[in-house]
Amino acid sequence: MTAEIGQYALILALMVSAVGGVLTLAGAELASRSWMRVGMAAAAVLAVLATIAIGALAWGFVESDFSILNVARNSNIALPWYYKLAAVWGSHEGSILFWVTTLAWWIFAVALSARHLPERVLARILGTLFIITFGLYLFILTTSNPFLRLFPPAEAGADLNPLLQDPGMIFHPPLLYLGYVGFAVPFAFAVAALLGGRLDVAWARWMRPWTTASWVLLTLGISLGSYWSYYELGWGGWWAWDPVENASLMPWLTGTALMHSLAVTEKRGAFKIWTVFLAILTFSLSLLGTFLVRSGVLTSVHAFASDPARGMFILIFLVIVIGVSFLLFAWRAGSVASAASFSGLSRESLLMGNNLLLVAGMAIVLLGTLYPLFLDAVGGGRITVGGPYFESVFGSAMVPLAFLVPVGAVCAWKSQSIDRMGRLLGLPLAVALVLGLLTPVLLGAWSTVMALAAFLTYWIVFGAAADWVRYARTARAQKRSVFGQTLPWWGMHIAHLGLALLIFGAAANGIYQVERGAAMQPGQTVQVRDVTLRYDGWSEYRGPNYTAAKGVLTIVNDQGKEFEQLFPEKRNYDAVQNMTMTEAAILHRLTEDIYVSLASPTPDGEGWVVRAYVKPFVTLIWIGTLFMALGGLLAMATRSTRAPQLREMGKRAAVSVAGTAAACCVLAMLAAPASSYAAEPLMGSVTATEKSKAAAAFLDSAPSLGTVENSADAFANLKTAEAKPSEFDPAANPRVHNIASQLRCLVCANETIAESNAQLAVDLRREVAEQVKAGRTDDEVVAFMVERYGDYVLFKPPFKAKTWLLWLGPIAFVFLAFWGMVRIVRIRREDAKARRLAASAESLACAKAFLRGEVEYVDGGFAARQSSPKNGVQTRGASE
Repeated sequence: MTAEIGQYALILALMVSAVGGVLTLAGAELASRSWMRVGMAAAAVLAVLATIAIGALAWGFVESDFSILNVARNSNIALPWYYKLAAVWGSHEGSILFWVTTLAWWIFAVALSARHLPERVLARILGTLFIITFGLYLFILTTSNPFLRLFPPAEAGADLNPLLQDPGMIFHPPLLYLGYVGFAVPFAFAVAALLGGRLDVAWARWMRPWTTASWVLLTLGISLGSYWSYYELGWGGWWAWDPVENASLMPWLTGTALMHSLAVTEKRGAFKIWTVFLAILTFSLSLLGTFLVRSGVLTSVHAFASDPARGMFILIFLVIVIGVSFLLFAWRAGSVASAASFSGLSRESLLMGNNLLLVAGMAIVLLGTLYPLFLDAVGGGRITVGGPYFESVFGSAMVPLAFLVPVGAVCAWKSQSIDRMGRLLGLPLAVALVLGLLTPVLLGAWSTVMALAAFLTYWIVFGAAADWVRYARTARAQKRSVFGQTLPWWGMHIAHLGLALLIFGAAANGIYQVERGAAMQPGQTVQVRDVTLRYDGWSEYRGPNYTAAKGVLTIVNDQGKEFEQLFPEKRNYDAVQNMTMTEAAILHRLTEDIYVSLASPTPDGEGWVVRAYVKPFVTLIWIGTLFMALGGLLAMATRSTRAPQLREMGKRAAVSVAGTAAACCVLAMLAAPASSYAAEPLMGSVTATEKSKAAAAFLDSAPSLGTVENSADAFANLKTAEAKPSEFDPAANPRVHNIASQLRCLVCANETIAESNAQLAVDLRREVAEQVKAGRTDDEVVAFMVERYGDYVLFKPPFKAKTWLLWLGPIAFVFLAFWGMVRIVRIRREDAKARRLAASAESLACAKAFLRGEVEYVDGGFAARQSSPKNGVQTRGASE
């Protein structure tokens, strides 16, 4: 009965969204208030129906109703209840249902909170959202019905994808979907503005909170997904430039540009067309991300569907929504154009440069993501566009953006003198340069990239400090609080501080990370930079629906004193064959993470090949993203909220803002690795029926080890010795590791053969090692691999005839961004000059008329004399 209730709710929701969309849009055009008011009721009914549908599916998962096909395919009777709940959005059908459910909640929120909007504007907004909802419900009912029955019912279920059986997956998809779908609201505002021909400061003020809220949620979703990749995939990568990761990054980039553009529209009435364009583009990219993830056109650890029929429906829906909206933009954009002027050095011009560079960055990511698909479709062969490509081209494009951040934040509106800007930012610039050059030296090895990243970090931080010092001086002179700035001001600089932390953490981790691989026997140690790890054995235990091998590694000092224990795991899930999951153990320190994972058991069954990493400052990446989200939440406050009121709302802001922004992420980040390194009672040893013969032999031969708690004691008396480096230890075989880092694992989702533990990756590493041993150079080895496997094996595509667009395109995008900024500033100057000339001519005509006695000056303007109105003079007073 649960499935039938959900099915009926879907059908009714489809009908409600259709009726609501047609009546509200028609009512707005026909000025029918009764039709427009249908939108409020339809929003409430739709939210209830959507909640019933998702609730019915969730109940089916929690109760293990395997007569529902979706539940049988994506759950298991032994699955913990919280993972059963996560399985609701872990499947394709459930994720789309959750997608449209969040949209229904957004619609209801708009209807409740936007009653102060003009009735016709609200009707157009709700009507646009209803039409989008109708298309999604039609997609669900025709191609992705989550309530299809299975007869006879399954006995135990096929189980949830092991990658999704993680605390991070409970929070990550909902946050991501809320952010994705939330950008439908700014899109609807933009469409409503185009239909009504009205886009003013009030419109920007209405739209800004919805845009910022969506951006904050998407930021948290991306951040949590990045952290999940970091600890779940077993090699410590936090961002692999996976196509699905890129699909979430693109709307985030344009959403960031949209927020900044809205700030200009609200403050100065400028950038109106640009704001509308970005609103349409951002939601279009959200739909594109859905198409890429759900159509099966790409391979990713984040993509869990591959159905051409579904992909075709989404593609048609995407073309209709994007096509109609951009046609409307082309037709009606002139009706919302603005005429505000600004100089080449002003906050407006710098924010325009910021927006253009963000859009250029989005274009680079879009090109790198889709170009392999395009090339393969036209018969050009398969290529891989991986991290090295994006890090070089995207990173280079973002350097000028990061440099502009403090300049734009402190620059005055409309015009700013260079001398004043130099006095304000000269000292921060000099200090940032000095500290940027010193940082790589202090970290132990010179790196130009690290020096540049450190300079940008200090530049952003000290630029914000200079802005506060400027305000504090003025506040003291006026006897006001030095903390009297608005909450949006604090939010702006907190978000920029988060960006600075992200830049520093990403650069330091990428450059100074140290990796070791060792085949470790009980009692042996391995040195990873300044960290000594001792392997104390392993044991097997039984989880709710998996069997796990848990290793024990102890951090010791030179005197053998123990500091901390780490417990990495290898898990085999009962219902999923041939899929072993790596559970890394992570110890977070103030300046570094110690990251340990198990690769494979040694042939004798007593030891494991251990991969150990020291990752400096990597935690700053996620601290930075939380700061960015917190800054976004503060920016949602009204601009009249100053520090005297901050005392009254401080407690509420601290609890609600910090809690709402970070609760889900912090809980997941703390909970996710806890199962890997926290000491916990084991559920007893079992026979390793699904493990390697070596591991099974070890269990049979060493039953006295028992559980992890006493396995350390069993090896306490063994003599400590340095572990033998593994076959592919980066320290022992740096050339092999360097070459392997350039080659893609042919069966993995965007991993190099140096990172992957797949058997094919191991075989390819051995092949590389044999080529190196034979005396071939690095280039010769890479050429040999390309000759055998094609360009697809290269993680960084070569520059040749079929890839020239891939390398020259980013240069063109950045050039167009700078050219566009210069062109826009020049046009604004010319328009301002023309308006001044027109105003001067009108003033001269009024002055002549005044001297002739034809007009008089009344109430701040010229008006024709009542006794002698003359023709030919258009006066201010008369026009007013």
